[in-house]
Parts: sequence; structure tokens; C-alpha cells
Amino acid sequence: MTVVVTGGTKGIGLAIAERLARSGEPLVLAYQSDDAAAEAAKARLAPSGALITTVKADIGEIDGAAAVMAAAASVASGPLHLVHSAAMIYPTALLDADLSRFTQAIHVNGLSLLYLVQKALPMLDRGSGIVFISSAGARTAQANYAALGAGKALAESLVRYLVPELAPRGVRINAVAPGLVDTSSVAAMVGGEEAAARMLERAGRANPSGRLTRDNDYAAVVEFLLSPAAEFVQGQVIHANGGAYVHG
Repeated sequence: MTVVVTGGTKGIGLAIAERLARSGEPLVLAYQSDDAAAEAAKARLAPSGALITTVKADIGEIDGAAAVMAAAASVASGPLHLVHSAAMIYPTALLDADLSRFTQAIHVNGLSLLYLVQKALPMLDRGSGIVFISSAGARTAQANYAALGAGKALAESLVRYLVPELAPRGVRINAVAPGLVDTSSVAAMVGGEEAAARMLERAGRANPSGRLTRDNDYAAVVEFLLSPAAEFVQGQVIHANGGAYVHG
């Protein structure tokens, strides 16, 4: 089994990579720019015994997606699984958005799923699984979240449209939407660590389950969707959020 995790050197992507790391099996972590984080991720995952490869690429560009999959092809062993967790954080209201940056965000947060799947196609075989990491913001409007939410909504639509083309090949594709997770991306979205701490504290208290999302909450769902037990699960968005947003 070969696993590719985009955005796999930090935050949610790294937690998923840690859950999926298997001794002796290839694990490819794609990242855009933070070399120090990539080295730290390799060190953190080294005890798993997985054969870790990092690749620096902009998956918002077609050539970047191709580079990620070329790296995977060079180490591939067994069925390829793809977890697409990379995202571009651009906090903005729609009417104030810089349209060039907004367009870039839509490519990274949405269209890149198609780029990656097309470039992975020669390695996708019966039993392969694809999981896109979405969020509640794909369906629920949130302040300054449009560049991320609209992109993820596009990707969720792509998931559904890809099912009729991938399912006959024995390839499944789904999405997982974690609840609010304490990551550096949250701080970037809301304007700093202090604002993030206040928001996270409120969100934990408001959640029907009484806490924030933990890494294993969503990583376990991803692991299941990539397992043979999920063979007949197609085109779904599974929210691992403790019941947040159930009231709209």
C-alpha cells in the first residue's frame, strides 16, 4: 500500500499521515513551502518504520500535482491511496477579495482534487481509495471563510461527479469534514493565537459532545474509508465533529 497525503507535514494532514503510517510501506507527504516542518514531520513519523518521502510542490498548479504523483510513482508499492488535506488560507469577505488571490485559493482548495486524481490515474487500481478533507464551511457560510469554503464546496461536488468514473474501476472516493481543530491554520484564519484561543474555547463549550475535535476523531474515519471494509462507501461527506452544526 502506498499512501499520499497532501498537506501532510502539518496539522490535520500530519495527524492523518501518522495514523496511516505502516512499517515498510511508502508514505509520501506533499507540502508547499515549509522545509523545516517537512523535516520535523519525517522525524516524528520515523519510528513508524514507514518509507517516508517528502515532495515540495504547489498542488494548486497542474505541474505541481504531477510532481507529487511522479514522486509517488517512484516509490509506489501496492494500491495507491490519496488523502488530499492541503489548503490555502486566505481570510477574506467576498466583496473585498483580491480576485487573483481568491482564484488561486479556489485552485488549491478545490480544483486541485481533479488535478491530483487525473495525475494519479495510472496508479489507481481496484482497492484504491481517495479521501478529500473538507469542512463544515463548504456548506455553512462563515465569516471570512469564503476562499476556503467555496473551494471545498467545489471539491465536494467533484467527489460526487468522480464517483461514476472511478467506481467502475474499483476506486472509491469520499470526503471527511473534521470539526474545529486547534491548528496554526485556525490562528491564521481568525487573526492570531489569542483570537483563536477564545474561539476554540467557545466552540468546545458549544459542541453537543462538550469538546473540540481530536486528531483520532477524523483520522480514524479516513483510515476506515481507505480500508477494504469501506468498499461500498462512495461519494459521501462524513462529518467528524461531535454534532456541531446539526441545527443549521
